[in-house]
Amino acid sequence: QVHLVESGGGLVQAGGSLRLSCAASGIIFSINTMGWYRQAPGKQRELVATITSGGSTNYADSVKGRFTISRDNAKKMVVLQMNTLKPEDTAVYSCAADIARTYGSRWMYYWGQGTQVTVSS
Repeated sequence: QVHLVESGGGLVQAGGSLRLSCAASGIIFSINTMGWYRQAPGKQRELVATITSGGSTNYADSVKGRFTISRDNAKKMVVLQMNTLKPEDTAVYSCAADIARTYGSRWMYYWGQGTQVTVSS
């Protein structure tokens, strides 16, 4: 089994910061892209940021310049540093990772349970 466990969500005032972490565990041979997604009430899930194993990053336009994604390949962790938070950033944030469990096995996208981020105005 593969598990992705997020931590670091919570309640913060607008303009504040939060740091989300996600750790992958289980039988894992290799991890390619890791990322963060979010889903606000009544809205579709959207991509927030992704990072490849080589460190290439991609951000949603709405978070560019405010959020930073990073990863520690040795620890199988991905981190999302969120600064200058806005009420519209309120959502459940989930991490995801493209994982091969053994050599030669197919890649599969795994998801964490999600963590709530609430930004008050």
